[in-house]
Amino acid sequence: MTQVDFYILPDTTLEARLDFACRLAETIAGKGYRLHLHAEDEAMASDLDERLWTFRPEAYLPHALLGSEMAESVAVTIGWEQPPEPSAEAPMALLNLDPGIPEWFSRFERVAEIINQHQQVLVAKRECWQTYKQRGYPVKAHQLRG
Repeated sequence: MTQVDFYILPDTTLEARLDFACRLAETIAGKGYRLHLHAEDEAMASDLDERLWTFRPEAYLPHALLGSEMAESVAVTIGWEQPPEPSAEAPMALLNLDPGIPEWFSRFERVAEIINQHQQVLVAKRECWQTYKQRGYPVKAHQLRG
């Protein structure tokens, strides 16, 4: 069954949420997962694509937008509509930055959700928490400090 982890940030800005998403993506990929970052829309996906190149000067996290030529050859993909193809090579993880839960989330071994203190994010992710719990998925909260 899919394990769901909620990371709760003290910050209120979208930038802080996306910066943390980059750091978390690096950690998840470093643990051997094939990772998909599910963005809210194309603009967020493009922003994440840029941030993954620049979030830490010494970091290199090979990634590609889903549907691009490189998407099949990297362990980290970014998309906003469709899921990535299943992988037999490595366990798969989803970092969900969409306000809702993608209907295909259960194909992943792990799902990460990032909450910050922005009211819209709080409301949307509280609903996600309740949905996961009602469906019987194991959910764990990680309270992060500034």
